[in-house]
Amino acid sequence: MSALTKAKGFTKSRSGTYLSMAATAFGAFGVAKRLKTARAEKDTLVLIDATVSAAAIVTGLAILYRELKRLGDDDVLLG
Repeated sequence: MSALTKAKGFTKSRSGTYLSMAATAFGAFGVAKRLKTARAEKDTLVLIDATVSAAAIVTGLAILYRELKRLGDDDVLLG
C-alpha cells in the first residue's frame, strides 16, 4: 500500500478518529466561553446559539466514538 493511499485513509483510521475527536472537543472551549459571556450579558439569542453548538459537539463526539468502535481491529494504517 503506497504512502498516498495510507494518507487518504487517515480519516478512516483510529489515529484519524482520535484526532477528529480531539479537534471537536477543543471546540467545546469556545462554546463554553460563549455560554459564559451570553449568560453574563443576558443575551438570549447568543445563549441559544451556544447551546445548539454544544449539542452539535456532543453529537459529533458520539458519532466519532461510534466510528471508533466500528473500526475495531481493521485499522487502515496498521494493515
